[in-house]
Amino acid sequence: MANRFTYYDSPLGTVTLQANEQGLLGVWFETHTTKPEDLGIQEDSFPIFQSVKEQLERYFAGDAVQFDVPIAAKGTPFQQSVWHALTTIPYGETWSYAQLADAIGNPKAVRAVGLANGKNPVSVIVPCHRVIGKNGKLTGYAGGIERKQRLLTIEGIGQE
Repeated sequence: MANRFTYYDSPLGTVTLQANEQGLLGVWFETHTTKPEDLGIQEDSFPIFQSVKEQLERYFAGDAVQFDVPIAAKGTPFQQSVWHALTTIPYGETWSYAQLADAIGNPKAVRAVGLANGKNPVSVIVPCHRVIGKNGKLTGYAGGIERKQRLLTIEGIGQE
């Protein structure tokens, strides 16, 4: 089962999309630190890409999109549980890392949750940008802190 990829020109820069027959594997901005070197075969017409691009268009236009695409990101069971919990953070809201740890039923795992959050390969759609520090400050983002700020601004969340 070969991985496929394409590019999407977003208002925040070029985004690389990667998928296979099971679903979306990754969504990366050009500066993302989690993008793999081997993306597979470039296939712009791969069926899932049209749906992802349409939903991203609506998101960047300011619509409160509830993304509806199959996710097939690869990660450990712990990472998968964190990434799944991220999808439950409502549009226009932020959680702290402690709230995310509580959401997976492991309140003492705040640091591990932070590491798993940082390894999320499906940015925007699996909204790791909605996780902020306990003090309300923006913390790291694999796509760049400025981009995290802009994503939150799109969602109507003003942050410092």
